[in-house]
Amino acid sequence: MQYRKLGRTGLDVSAIGLGTEYLLNQPREAVVAVIHEAVAQGINYFDMFWAQPEFRDNMGAAFKGHREKVIITAHLGAIMRNGQHDRSRDPQVSEKYFLDFLQRLGTDTIDVLVLHNCDFQADYDTVMRAGGLLDLARRFQREGKARFIGFSGHNAATSLQAAESQNIDVLMFPVNLASHALPGKVDLLRACADHNVGLVAMKPFAGGSLLRDKRTIYVEDFQIGRTQMPGAPTRFEKPMTITPVQCLSFVLTQPGVSTTVPGCKNPDELAAALAYWEATEEEREFSAILPAFEQFANGECVYCNHCLPCPSEIDIGQTISLLEQARQNLTAELRAAYEALPARASDCIQCSDCMDRCPFEVDVIEKMEQAVAVFGVGGLQ
Repeated sequence: MQYRKLGRTGLDVSAIGLGTEYLLNQPREAVVAVIHEAVAQGINYFDMFWAQPEFRDNMGAAFKGHREKVIITAHLGAIMRNGQHDRSRDPQVSEKYFLDFLQRLGTDTIDVLVLHNCDFQADYDTVMRAGGLLDLARRFQREGKARFIGFSGHNAATSLQAAESQNIDVLMFPVNLASHALPGKVDLLRACADHNVGLVAMKPFAGGSLLRDKRTIYVEDFQIGRTQMPGAPTRFEKPMTITPVQCLSFVLTQPGVSTTVPGCKNPDELAAALAYWEATEEEREFSAILPAFEQFANGECVYCNHCLPCPSEIDIGQTISLLEQARQNLTAELRAAYEALPARASDCIQCSDCMDRCPFEVDVIEKMEQAVAVFGVGGLQ
């Protein structure tokens, strides 16, 4: 095992850690077997977000006697509702589930307390505002219940804000072959390095999509790190079979990555990941795979702001972001955020200057028309 610094935390973390997502609903003996084997192989970074009591109890049993050897993360805002995983921004609810985590894990403190699963601007503002989850995490720091603060997200633009904010020590973000050409990825990785934020690469196998036998694979937006572009999964044509070793080789060569957390539900999958350390250079080679993941579809806004300036002073990226969120769930908060914009979609004069500048061929005029239709505020001039 090799170890790397986790940004400004100063912690030495195993370059390959372990995500525990696939240990949910596994028998306790299976959970204990995977965790104990991981520790024996030198893994010391473990990410946990499930709130189900049985899962947490199993983890408590697995780490009993090993707590001083490992670095454990918990996710603030990860809760359970009606027996299923859910997310909350209510500080009181989030505190309840975090204290339950400590109790069931049998520990007094968590090494990294992650602000859980934040992708859209309105949600980011809620998490970071006074009295929100960031303030709660800081309180737990003062009380000695958390050492460092992290942030997890699947949107390069939002995660970039977190990395540059000086509010977090660790960022969790999808890094994998399928996100090779993701717009904004390079800027995000550079920001983590510049601000000494520890980067935890999640979803190194893109939720298992990269390892499927089929040549044609479909990867969900959140597995790539482009939640700002909701829609159908992205279709890729693999040139060859892709191995766990190649996936991890790509991730661990990306600038700024401190550790990656593949999900392994049994010792065999764990062994397949750890085979990276004994692999030859030929087995690690991934360059021939990259061309299959170099193209992202045009027509999708990535909020790069190349379209600006707008003569009507419309914040085009923010307007489209609010539109895409409202298509999923038009809330009073989203409507208020839209109405608070200095210039709205209805102010568009259809000059098409933005479309001439856009490198992704986004039909901005159509997006503005859609925003007017969704938010119901006026019509185009």
